[in-house]
Amino acid sequence: MWDDAFPSFLIGLREGLEAGLIVSILVATLVRAEARSRLPQVWTGVLAAVAVAMSFGAVLTFTAASMPQTAQEAFGGTLSVIAVAFVTAMVFWMRRSARSLSGELKEKVTGALAMGSGVLVLTSFLAVGREGLETALFLWTTAQAAGESAGPLTGAAIGLVLAAGLCWGLYRRVLKINLTKFFTATGAVLIVIAAGVLGYGLRDLQEGGVLPGKTAYAVDLASNVDAGSWYSTLIQGVLNLTPTMTWLQVVAYVGYLAVVMTLFVRGVRTTGPKPTKERPEHEPKAGRPERRRPVWVVPAAVVAVPAVIAGLVVALSRPKPAGDQTVAVSETECGKGFTAPKPGRQTFQMQNTGGKTSEVYLIDPSTSAVYGEIEGLAPGTTRDLVATVAGGTYAWRCVPTGGRAVTSKPVTVSGGGAAKPVVPVSEQDLAAPLKAYKTYVEQGLDTLVTQTRTLDDDIEHGHLDKARTDWLTAHRTYASLGAAYGTFEDYDKKIDGRADGLPDGERDKGFTGFLRLEYGLWHGQSAKDLTGPARQLAADAAGLRTAFPSQDFDPGDLPLRAHEILENTLQFELTGDTDEGSGTCLATADANLAGTRELLTVLEPLLTSRAPKLLPTVDADIARVQKLLDAAHDGTHWTPVDQLAATDRQRLNGATGQLLEDLAPIPDLLEIRKSA
Repeated sequence: MWDDAFPSFLIGLREGLEAGLIVSILVATLVRAEARSRLPQVWTGVLAAVAVAMSFGAVLTFTAASMPQTAQEAFGGTLSVIAVAFVTAMVFWMRRSARSLSGELKEKVTGALAMGSGVLVLTSFLAVGREGLETALFLWTTAQAAGESAGPLTGAAIGLVLAAGLCWGLYRRVLKINLTKFFTATGAVLIVIAAGVLGYGLRDLQEGGVLPGKTAYAVDLASNVDAGSWYSTLIQGVLNLTPTMTWLQVVAYVGYLAVVMTLFVRGVRTTGPKPTKERPEHEPKAGRPERRRPVWVVPAAVVAVPAVIAGLVVALSRPKPAGDQTVAVSETECGKGFTAPKPGRQTFQMQNTGGKTSEVYLIDPSTSAVYGEIEGLAPGTTRDLVATVAGGTYAWRCVPTGGRAVTSKPVTVSGGGAAKPVVPVSEQDLAAPLKAYKTYVEQGLDTLVTQTRTLDDDIEHGHLDKARTDWLTAHRTYASLGAAYGTFEDYDKKIDGRADGLPDGERDKGFTGFLRLEYGLWHGQSAKDLTGPARQLAADAAGLRTAFPSQDFDPGDLPLRAHEILENTLQFELTGDTDEGSGTCLATADANLAGTRELLTVLEPLLTSRAPKLLPTVDADIARVQKLLDAAHDGTHWTPVDQLAATDRQRLNGATGQLLEDLAPIPDLLEIRKSA
């Protein structure tokens, strides 16, 4: 965790020391001016600056979390670039201002004492606020780069505590630190860290589609560098250098480092110490201020106001909850809580408050046309129903199991044109897609039979290197047939079953198929040991090819598999859970993606007529996942999941999650509907 904590530790230490020195000078000036009664005004300004910085960090965190994946990356990339600009300016400003900071602040305090309490509060707030905002922004960007918040937050906390201790020691004159040398050394280190943050930010902008060139790689060491090793983790965490970097990242990193470091070093060499003249202390003694309100009012306000504003910003920027309305369903009452919605796509939370499972339909009560439907809503459960609402009359119809249908009072929606009811899908509608997909599977099984025989022949003749290559080819073929797995019956377990739950694990006699061969081929087993499993795999593939035409393939499975294939991919392949030694889980994920694409092709006519905007969105998601997978292999070599850079793994999981979210409506859109 220290590799992720160090950049935040350094920024916390440096910014904390800057802010602490400013506060120390303000306090010391007031004490020497015998104006101790004005100290609460300094702490009020400091408290306000801390509240604003923390509120700013909360806004960054929660507004970004509510965005789609691509928008998150564009937002994070933009703020990373801004953070680099702020940190760079801070480094140069502190180098120039450290020597004269005390005199400037004393002058401001003197003026503030003469002008009133509000000015002193504002002086301390502005003096500390900039460091607080810079700290919040830089901490947020480093947490984004690390992919987690525990390390950066821990590092920043340690840095701030240490800075507070140093400032106390300096104020009490029990410590002596050459601040010029301190800020010079930490400035040079921060410039190196900022160069990495800039590269990370530009990569996010490329992933978010703001900048081009996200597949134009200048450096691709993924196959040569172990991304999980301690040295690789340290370099990625501290410097944000990854095994794979685009040309834009490399040019920006080198260019920023060369220009900024040169200017910084040149400034250090040419800027000599400037003697500072202590201004004569003519600070007037402050009289006891007249208290017109309780002392806690202003401090409470300066904390509450930024928090309230931040809360409003977060609340207004976050998406609406899963359901725009919560609608109750029961055997005796249907549609309780239903009010006329606004025109457009709406999400209703259907809550079964009764004691029986129920079918729920959003209908036109005059024609019984169905606009949305949920089947099998169990008692005590809540599910979302998504429907497009336009001008017209709507009601809910609830049909409890074994009970009579109950219809709610109708509501009228004005505007938005005429609503289009959901066109029911029948088995006949899915017959043509099913036939096309069965043809695709039969062709895939023909290929699989040939490939498993080739694999068997490789092992029988002792050609284990060739067998490893042919194993991957055959396994990818099988992995591309995901929508038909439910019809394969026992063959799926024989061909692609896992060792989980078997008494002897990978060495159990019941462990067969592709994963058994993978374990043996990549764990040094001999051709003699693998001949039996290879022969069994070829026989099972041939048996499946013979049995498949007569197996029951429910047409309703097709819409379900459009989402389930990649759901399993995210759960098993992208976690490396199914890896038995080959490190090719991403190759399997790539084949799963190809199978999903084929399934969507046969479903395209039905989807286009019901949700014309869905497929273009899904196609864009698929292209994004495909590019991330393409970046993870070179020729026949695939990067193992556990060796992916943390940022690359995060992007792949995020892109797949976004794709699954956009595929989620398909089962409901193409569900075979019963009459309402």
